[in-house]
Amino acid sequence: MSRPQSVRIREVGPRDGFQNEPEHIPTDDKVRLIEALALAGFTRIEVASFVRPDVIPQLSDGVEVLRRVDVPETVSLMVLIPNSKGLDNALAVRETFHEAAIFVSASETHNKKNVNRTVEETMADNAVMAKRIRAEALACAAVIATSFGCPYEGRIERTRVLDLAERFAEAGATEIGFGDTTGMANPAYAGEFFAAALDRLPGVEVTAHFHNTRGQGLANAYAALEAGCTSFESSFGELGGCPVPPGSTGNIATEDLISMFHEMGVRTGVDLRAVIDAARQAQTVLGRTLTSHSLVAGPIEWH
Repeated sequence: MSRPQSVRIREVGPRDGFQNEPEHIPTDDKVRLIEALALAGFTRIEVASFVRPDVIPQLSDGVEVLRRVDVPETVSLMVLIPNSKGLDNALAVRETFHEAAIFVSASETHNKKNVNRTVEETMADNAVMAKRIRAEALACAAVIATSFGCPYEGRIERTRVLDLAERFAEAGATEIGFGDTTGMANPAYAGEFFAAALDRLPGVEVTAHFHNTRGQGLANAYAALEAGCTSFESSFGELGGCPVPPGSTGNIATEDLISMFHEMGVRTGVDLRAVIDAARQAQTVLGRTLTSHSLVAGPIEWH
């Protein structure tokens, strides 16, 4: 298979990144950072969650962010929906976003700890939500967490993950993301997994969402690319991670992912310097050094 010449990257820092940071981030700063990311060339940004505020207090101002943020018409804003009650709340501000993401964990234990439901209970609600989301003329994306392993259950069978993916597709999801929620994937398996996912889900956008918890995030993204994957998610500044279990830090840094792709001749449509500048702004807001390599070293300069 020839390597894809272009990819799409969804910036998830304003949701998946901010939710796992210990600092409180003022709404004004969130809005400013999202607008800076939009001007960097992203056409897809995840900006808010409709999880209960007492569960994820860092995102409790999500509706205000959605109402205030001003981005070009070419930018599609995504929100994360945990359940039908969350969807009710989201649809009350339907005009503020374009895509809705629903989710489940492939691991029964992780799903129970994350949303206090069994996988089957979650999938039943997801089927109802997918129908409602599509009825609102919103794009419906689905995310399968712990697709590559679970800290509680260990290895997750690929057939189990892809069976869940097929159920999402049958329910109406046009994009399915596979999350390495706690950084347990490796490049060999990532390549095999995405080759199988692309083969089994024709007509569905297959998205790779890797975490850099153990330093293998970029290698896994490269393996997914070589398998034919053209859709990725990442977080500027390497912000965030997963709240369950504690310590599951480290989305791939968007600027590191873009730098790698650009050096390989793979187009992203995103201005690397502008993303680094946004990460630098986030670093100032948080008041601490972020872990992105490109934030430290800058873009490669060829003379």
